[in-house]
This record gives sequence, structure tokens and C-alpha cells, in this order.
Amino acid sequence: MRQHRTPRLLGTLLLVAAAGISVVGAAPSAPDRTVTPLSRVVPAPASVDPGGSPYRITSGTRIRVDGSGDSGDSGGSGDAAEVRRIGSYLAGVLRPSTGYRLPVTDDPGGDGIRLRLTRKDAGLGAEGYRLKSGKDAVTITAREPAGLFHGVQTLRQLLPAAVEKDSEQPGPWPVAGGTITDTPRYGYRGAMLDVSRHFFTVDQVKRYIDQLALYKINTLHLHLSDDQGWRIAVDSWPRLATYGGSTQVGGGTGGFYTKAQYKDIVRYASSRQLQVVPEIDMPGHTNAALASYAELNCDGVAPPLYTGTEVGFSSLCVDKPLTYDFVDDVIRELAALTPGKYLHIGGDEAHSTSHEDYVAFMKKVQPVVAKYGKTVMGWHQLTGATPAKGALAQYWGLDGTSAAEKEQVAAAARGGTGLILSPADRVYLDMKYTADTPLGLDWAGLVEVRRSYDWDPGNYLAGVPGSAVRGVEAPLWTETLSTSANIEYMAFPRLPGVAELGWSPASTHDWDGYKVRLAAQAPRWDALGIGYYRSPQVPWPAR
Repeated sequence: MRQHRTPRLLGTLLLVAAAGISVVGAAPSAPDRTVTPLSRVVPAPASVDPGGSPYRITSGTRIRVDGSGDSGDSGGSGDAAEVRRIGSYLAGVLRPSTGYRLPVTDDPGGDGIRLRLTRKDAGLGAEGYRLKSGKDAVTITAREPAGLFHGVQTLRQLLPAAVEKDSEQPGPWPVAGGTITDTPRYGYRGAMLDVSRHFFTVDQVKRYIDQLALYKINTLHLHLSDDQGWRIAVDSWPRLATYGGSTQVGGGTGGFYTKAQYKDIVRYASSRQLQVVPEIDMPGHTNAALASYAELNCDGVAPPLYTGTEVGFSSLCVDKPLTYDFVDDVIRELAALTPGKYLHIGGDEAHSTSHEDYVAFMKKVQPVVAKYGKTVMGWHQLTGATPAKGALAQYWGLDGTSAAEKEQVAAAARGGTGLILSPADRVYLDMKYTADTPLGLDWAGLVEVRRSYDWDPGNYLAGVPGSAVRGVEAPLWTETLSTSANIEYMAFPRLPGVAELGWSPASTHDWDGYKVRLAAQAPRWDALGIGYYRSPQVPWPAR
């Protein structure tokens, strides 16, 4: 068919030229692409006002950065450097596919792609942005660098999906005209990666960070310890990593992050506007630590390393003073490596710890987190003890979790404990989509794309004040996952829906509209090399 259509197009262009009509940007070998509507973004923006001429990225486009914050009332040179870094990041996305130079400059000008900080629009908050597109320019304005970065992710989605490819593509590169004004619903929008059951390298974690950033996720929760592996170097207890990290589920070679590697992950996440929340799970899920040091066990005997998938059989020795020296050392060293606010102390499935011991343990351990300048985060079983002031409890129950357990969580929320919602039968990304899904587990049920998306964090738990819900997080446990391809197949297409629950206003929540916007992401994932589950619930474009 292409051989028959090309001469017809050439003939049409010749007739138009003969008639004296100028043809701007027309190229016989590259028919124009449909301009992506401003409303087709995931997560759905808070406000969309379409209209006017589209902007087109061309060989003459410049990326203009302005970190002055309106007459110098910003954070100064630090902000300017950060805005330039975001401009360079954008150029790095666009150059390979467009083939254009796209110089990044702080020269003033009203044309090109403009990234601008302003302190004048308080309504944009810490992460909001405004994107305005017209014939001469696309301008992204924000109060903080995080907002500019999120605006850049929106700009990426407004460009043709081929912009994500790493080789030169024919273009053109239009951006629909109009204005998007966008701020997040929740300040915490997270994804958890379990690197303990199976170990993932620094590069694999960075790849996942880039995928999270595209959908404005701002927190990476790293599950760094469990029965099957300890994944972070601790100088004062070196065998935790060298021995406790030496294996993984199934008995394969494990691994761990040196302190330098962990800091590299933290820096990379920060460059994508994500904070890292490290988790050391305790008092249960601790076999890797107990196997590494016999003295941590109540009987002084180290158990063997564990490579299975059972839970609830291990516990730190709550009555031993040495246990708290160990906890202090680990938290001290990990807190020193982590610039973010939170340190996660786990607390789930402590079936081998009595309730009395659990309460006593948490009473002693939570102040240690505060001692080293961090705020406690824990799984929602923490609410069965006494959560520290300012603590966050991460709810991972099911729709069918007992009323008593839900009320325990709700009572803590009414008492001031913040909640992060991760209902396992909604947003645990390791749950199978269907009974035939080759990866994943099904203990929480089968979680198709609609089920993962179709709930409201604001009213999910009865008796919880709306102000107590601080955000959402999509955990990905890795008992059955060992490669980046495995991660991506289970995360996509559910992850963008969780991101939308965290970012977009409740008023935008609509499955029928969302599934169309989600389907439009598929060519972008194809361009990025992300393999995904083609759910029959979503009207995917033909390949």
C-alpha cells in the first residue's frame, strides 16, 4: 500500500506548490502525526484548557532554562543549577529520537521549550506545574524543581511515542496547544521494590526509577532485608551483607549494595525527584540476619540460610540487649546514607514474636529511628503497638480484612498516625492478573487492571479521616520475579493506575475514560522496550 500512496502524496504537494500555497514542514517521506490531546495524559491533570496552535519541536528549538525564580527571590544558584539539570535531562530524552541539537541555554527568549521557576504562583505548591503550549513556545512553570520535572514528564507524553526511541525518527514533533495546570492529590506516591527475595542490580533499580518517574511517582521504597537476603552493607555487622546477602529465593547467587552503590541509587532517584525509603524489616523476616550472627538468636545458634518462600518463622530476640545494639547500629548507618525523611522498620508477619514482645520491641526501636533524624514508617501491624508521633503506617490488608483489624488502623489514624494505602488485593503488583499469568502469586486474589485502578484512597477505609491518608504505594514482591522483564510485565499496565490514584483529583476518576488513556500509553512502552500485559479490559491499539 505504501508504494501506491507515496506518488499520490507527491503529486498533491506539487499541485499545492504550483498554486502558490506555502507548505510549512511538509515532507513527502513523513506524513504528519496526530497531535496528542492535552487530556490524554496519565496521571490525569487537575485542569486542562485546550486550544490554539500546536508547538512543533524543530531543528531550531532551544531549551531555555530560567531558575531565577522571579527577580532572584528563589533559592539562588542551587535552583538555577537544578533547572539547568532538568533541561539537560529533557534534552537527553529528545535528542536521540529527533536528531536535533536542542541546546540548553539560560539566554532569555520567548520561543522554544522554556523551563521556568516562579515563586509567584503559590497554588502550584511543591510539585505542581503549569504547561502552556502555543505556536512559538512550550513553557513549563513551577515553584519548585520537582514541579518542573513533573511538567517535563507531561511534555513527553504529549509528544509522539517515537520520541522515546534511542535512534533518530522522522517526526514531526507537535505539542497540542493549550494550558495544563496540575498539582498532586497526595504528597506521597510510592512504589516498593523487593530486592531481598531476588536481588536486583543498581542498573536494574535505576531502570525502574526511570519508569516510575514517567508517571510522577515520587517515592521508591526499597525492601532491603528479609529471610532470604540482606542487601545493604553495614560496616559494624559486615556478615549481614557478605553472608546474609549471599543467596536468594531458589538458591541462586544473591548480592548486596555497597554503601557507595546505595548512595548512587539515592542520587539517581533524587535526580528523578524520588525520595528513597529504605526498609529493614523487623522483628520478623530476619532469618538472613540471624543466620549471619549466632549471637542475635535467643539460643545462640545460627539457623541456615533460607531460600524458600514461607513467612512468619523468624524473629529477633526481643529480650537480648545485643538486639538493640544491632538495631541501633543498622539504623544509624542506614540513616546516614539516606537523605529522605522516612526509615521503614517493617513489622509485618511477626508470627514468631508474641504480641507482648512485639509491643515492647516497637517501643524500644521507634525512638532509635528518631534519634538518627528519621521518621518511622512501618507496615500497618505497627498500629497494634503504639506508633510514634508522626509515624506512617502502611496498610496492606484486603477488602475482606477483618473489621477489627481495619478499626485498629482507623483508630490509629484518628489518633494522628498517617496512612499510606497499599491494599494487597488492589495494588500489590506481584499478584497475578488472571489464573493463567505465568508470574506472580495469588494469595490476595487475582488483580486485573480495572480492579487495581477502580477504588478511591480517600474513602477506602471506614472511619479514617481523609486528612490521615497521606498517599498510596504499589509494592512489588519478588518471590517469582528475577529480571527487569519480569518486573515490567507485572508493573505494567497497573502501575500507571496507582500513580493516577495518588496524583489526580478524585473528580477525574473514571474507568471508561482511563482505559482509553492507558491504551494510548502502549506505543510509548513499546518505544521504551517495556514489556507489558495486554489486558483484555483495555482497548489497546493494534501492533
